[in-house]
Amino acid sequence: MLRKIKTKDLRLGMHLHELCGSWMDHPFWRSKFILTDPKEIQSLLESPIKEVWIDVSKGLDRAEETQGPTEKSTVEVLMEAEVAQHARTPRPVSMSEELKRAAMICNKARHAVVSMFQEVRMGKAISSEAAGELVEEISSSIMRNPGALISLARLKTADDYTYMHSVAVCALMVSLARQLDLDEHDVREAGMAGLLHDIGKAMMPMDVLNKPGKLTDDEFRIIKNHPLAGHRLLAEGKAASDIVLDVCLHHHEKVDGTGYPHRLAGERISLFARMGAVCDVYDAITSNRPYKTGWDPAESIRKMTEWSQSHFDERVFQAFVKSIGIYPTGSLVKLGSGRLAVVIEQSEKSLLAPLVKVFFSTRSKTYIPPEMIDLSRPGVTEKIVGRENAAIWGIKNLDDLWGN
Repeated sequence: MLRKIKTKDLRLGMHLHELCGSWMDHPFWRSKFILTDPKEIQSLLESPIKEVWIDVSKGLDRAEETQGPTEKSTVEVLMEAEVAQHARTPRPVSMSEELKRAAMICNKARHAVVSMFQEVRMGKAISSEAAGELVEEISSSIMRNPGALISLARLKTADDYTYMHSVAVCALMVSLARQLDLDEHDVREAGMAGLLHDIGKAMMPMDVLNKPGKLTDDEFRIIKNHPLAGHRLLAEGKAASDIVLDVCLHHHEKVDGTGYPHRLAGERISLFARMGAVCDVYDAITSNRPYKTGWDPAESIRKMTEWSQSHFDERVFQAFVKSIGIYPTGSLVKLGSGRLAVVIEQSEKSLLAPLVKVFFSTRSKTYIPPEMIDLSRPGVTEKIVGRENAAIWGIKNLDDLWGN
């Protein structure tokens, strides 16, 4: 039985079921657990959360509970939940408006995934409820503006790669699932699969997983066991769906049958695993790793296009490109005027005409006052003529330019 109470009425032994407020406002990476530490209650009291739902069938009830009727009827509770759900429905916003919130989500998501991996290493089961909360928050950000969180998650450090890669692939899977017009249940399943696809790496030797240089053949053979280890871990926990299990096991398969662990080919690879393969590769090659710098997003799309016939399902890959753009946010491009610009946001009108920030002249080889140009607007004559390499022009602050 669920009961809503004030945070000031919480006491040890109560089972938290839901926190009434944004996931970003509460101090825990999960919201369903029994309060066992006074510091947990103190953290909630110091947070913006003022009310919570407790499950009295799993923990203690309020001390002043009476034998009379519940405070609200079932109809009132259902109506209240419906209103709350409507209020939580994300509305589309601009890139600049979503960036700050997406940054907060990325920061909290990183801590959540680090905790998840640590608990797995200690032999604890993954909380599907906590993982589900994370997927919902990431999905909401994607609905508000798909480019913000996806682009920020790409900016992980080499040390954070293992954890933020899970966050990035979750976001990419949600965006791709929506592009493929999957229903809401499958969108959530795709996000969950992205979040947990690499959980098997928690079982890999830390010295191999965090090696600052390129792996040897023997080390690579060890790492190639992570899909099997992850699948076994999730299967034993009995909390993951068949879709999540499948993506965990088969996100390294290739359509030509040269992938691993089972060398599946073509239609033998499920739709969700084919989606996972595309999202996993894109984030891997655009991210900074201990042994290499990530590629420019637009260059990565070009490379993946070359690999698409052997690596990826063509329909899935085309949908992926539509979901993030031919020139994804953060790409350095050259315009017909000879000026360089960084891609700020995608346009609904054309994949070839995003919103860009012009900031550099190739003729004078100097920075110029930044100027925002929507290449999709009628009358705009500027066009993208190609991708550029920031290193060639000595540009080192590219991410700051679009991130601002």
